[in-house]
Amino acid sequence: MQSEVVFAGFGGQGIMLAGQILAYAAMEEGYNVVWLPSYGPEMRGGTANCSVVVSSDPIASPVVPNPAAAVVMNNPSLERFGPAVRPGGVVIVNTSLVNIPLARTDVAQVKLAANAIAMGLGSGKAANMVVLGAYLGACKAVSYDVLTEFVRRKFSSKPKFVEINLKALSAGRKAAEAAIAGRKETA
Repeated sequence: MQSEVVFAGFGGQGIMLAGQILAYAAMEEGYNVVWLPSYGPEMRGGTANCSVVVSSDPIASPVVPNPAAAVVMNNPSLERFGPAVRPGGVVIVNTSLVNIPLARTDVAQVKLAANAIAMGLGSGKAANMVVLGAYLGACKAVSYDVLTEFVRRKFSSKPKFVEINLKALSAGRKAAEAAIAGRKETA
């Protein structure tokens, strides 16, 4: 088993954290993992992305030119990574900030208003957890229980963030599972 995903958006959206949480959860399950961050020349507000490769076998390269999935939080990220996803893959699109289409029919597109969902849960900062949950709901790269347990430990020093992040993961996961199920029913 091997899965690859690119998380991409603006700096400050928690893109790196989402990738790290996925990577650590995968390590806890005993998988081989590579997390490769990439920052634009600016920090907050500039571009940021990271690739995460999770595999039951040794990983030959951290570079993923054609990932199985992309999680895109803004228009520039969709333009850059949407076309790179290999046919049959998944593109998770944050429609709160992405207002351009991805003209592909050979990938599953999971569209959800991650920022709006996070705001509805009480914190716009949890949009990264919404899309991480959506990725997990669409791709099942790691166990949801292991991921949520890692989130509990990661934010244990800030208890108010534990609950909001768990709600955000759950909301994203449910939205993606519904989108994937709806796509299968219309196929």
